[in-house]
This record gives sequence, structure tokens and C-alpha cells, in this order.
Amino acid sequence: MRVARSPRTPYVLIAPAVVAMLGFLVYPMGSVIYYSLQHYDVTQPWDNGFAGLENFRVLLFEDPLFWQSLGFSVKWVVVEVVLQLLFGLALALIVNETFIGRAVSRALVFSPWAVSGVLTTGIWILLYNPSTGIFRYLADLGIGSYDTAPLADPSTVFTAAVVAELWRGVPFFAILLLADLQTVSGDLYEAASVDGASRIRRFVHITLPHLKDAIILSTLLRAVWEFNNVDLLYTLTGGGPAHQTTTLPLYVAAKAVQSHDFGYGSALTTAAFVVLTFFSIAYLRLSKFGART
Repeated sequence: MRVARSPRTPYVLIAPAVVAMLGFLVYPMGSVIYYSLQHYDVTQPWDNGFAGLENFRVLLFEDPLFWQSLGFSVKWVVVEVVLQLLFGLALALIVNETFIGRAVSRALVFSPWAVSGVLTTGIWILLYNPSTGIFRYLADLGIGSYDTAPLADPSTVFTAAVVAELWRGVPFFAILLLADLQTVSGDLYEAASVDGASRIRRFVHITLPHLKDAIILSTLLRAVWEFNNVDLLYTLTGGGPAHQTTTLPLYVAAKAVQSHDFGYGSALTTAAFVVLTFFSIAYLRLSKFGART
């Protein structure tokens, strides 16, 4: 039995998805851009009103903490993504091999990814605690001192935060890269072995080209997530000491949520959105994502 189809049928079918997208994506983005052009501080309602580009002028030319937080965000993203990719690729290659206990090893490797950011922070706060953590036991062995507090020392807080985030982030790369590794045909490795190719040459000429798109996509996703990282750094260091671990999203939270300056917070959010959009487009174009080699 034939059903009469109207030219409008496809539009009717996609209408719910379009409405949901407008409600959950476009409207919030539009609201942020709107408030970024306003003076909107609930603690000073008498000054509220249209500000034009004043908020952006302030953050670009009069707010050194904006540039400091943006610079730290870039540093945080580069260090985390590079290290997570290297360790994740190494773990993926290891658990892709056949050995006794491989299933248990995979479960252990992937388990940190299932832990929430706040719980991860709780674990590492206990590990870094000078009274009950790992540094106390190292001091018992004569390594270091009993008053070692890496989260309170400006010279070690960045490294401490990086290690904690590595523990949670490495499994993300391991999972994605392992899934792609399992699609590589074993015949390619066998043919290369017959031709006398070493393990390193097989990795460079077979494995890496096959993983190219997976690496590009995973690094882009992880870079965006790490740039927007709030939960771990907020609960681990609070952006301190002396704003040394304050990322741009943490600065947004401080301005909008804690100081109630929603206009300036919206301007900071808009600036972050522009930075991420430009980076994503440039990265995909320069990396030639999806292009055949």
C-alpha cells in the first residue's frame, strides 16, 4: 500500500531535532553573546545596561589575568594532550598484543576513565597529602621530606596536576586507538615481515598511517575537553596558588559564578569560544583530516 509523500515530509521529520538543537545549542550561545555586550553585575544593578564592546576592550587591554589564564590553558592543553597521546598509544599497542591476562589488563587500563573528575581529585588529594600520602612513605625511606606538599608549592603544583589528569586521560586515547588498531589487517604485517621489515618500520609505515585519522580526531576532542577542564583543577588546586593553575574556564567561573559579573563572564566565554573555533578549524585543515594518503 503506497503512502502519499509530500515534499514537506523530510522537513517535518527533522523538525524535532532542529527545535532541540535551537533550544539546547543556539539559544544558550545567543544568550552568552548578548550578555557579553551588557554590563550585567547583580551586585551593581545601577550600572547594568548596554556596554557594546566595552567588556572585550577590558579583557584585551586591561585584564592581565585573562592573558595569564589563556596562556596557562594553552600550556595545559599542549602538555596534557601530547603526554596522554604518547602514553595512550603505548598502552594501546601493549594491550593489543596477545598474552595471558589480556582481558584483565585491558580492564585495569581503562578503569580510570570511568572515574569522575571529583572522585579522581579526591584520590590524588589523598596521595599528595603530606601527612597520609605517598610522600610521607617516601620520607620514611629517606627520600624527600615530611613536609612535601606538591599542591601548595608553586614549583610543583603544575606537575602534580598534570600527573593527576594523566591518570584519568590516558585511557581515553588507549580506548580509541585500540579500537582502530583492531581493524588493521594482519596480512599487512605478515607481508611486511616476509619482506624483512623490522618492528619499527612496520609501526611507522603501517600502524601510524592507519591510525592517522583516529589520532587527529582524538587529539582534537581531548584538546577541547582539556581546554574546558574545570572539575579536576577546581577541586584539586582551586586555580592556585596565586592563580598559577587558573585556566580560562576557571577564570570564567570566578567572574560569573563567584563575583556575579555575568556580563564580563559572558565576554570571557565568548572569547574562549572564538579561540576554540579558530583552533579546531585550523587544526583540521592543517592535519588534512579524512584525506587519503
